[in-house]
Amino acid sequence: MQTDNKLLDDLARVANGAMGALTGVRGEAEAMVKARLERLLSDLDLVTRDEFEAVKAVAAKAREEQEALEARVVALEAALKAQEPKKPTRKPRAKPGAKAAPQD
Repeated sequence: MQTDNKLLDDLARVANGAMGALTGVRGEAEAMVKARLERLLSDLDLVTRDEFEAVKAVAAKAREEQEALEARVVALEAALKAQEPKKPTRKPRAKPGAKAAPQD
């Protein structure tokens, strides 16, 4: 059998109110910690994820272009070397006034 006890009802209401107040305090504490962390991070002058990804993409593109240009330079140097006429090999001339080397 259930009894009506006004004291227990009042205690239950107080407990519910305290829980609500603690929930509010918890929310305020989380908001304050979040604001403090955001202020700290902004003071550190860190980049955002979007900025980082943009710079990363630009660096990757620049690297690809550099590798393509390096390959092109190598190919052009090889083509240039292939087009150069070969110089005939000559015997070195003796200096004037020097004695000629004996021949066999």
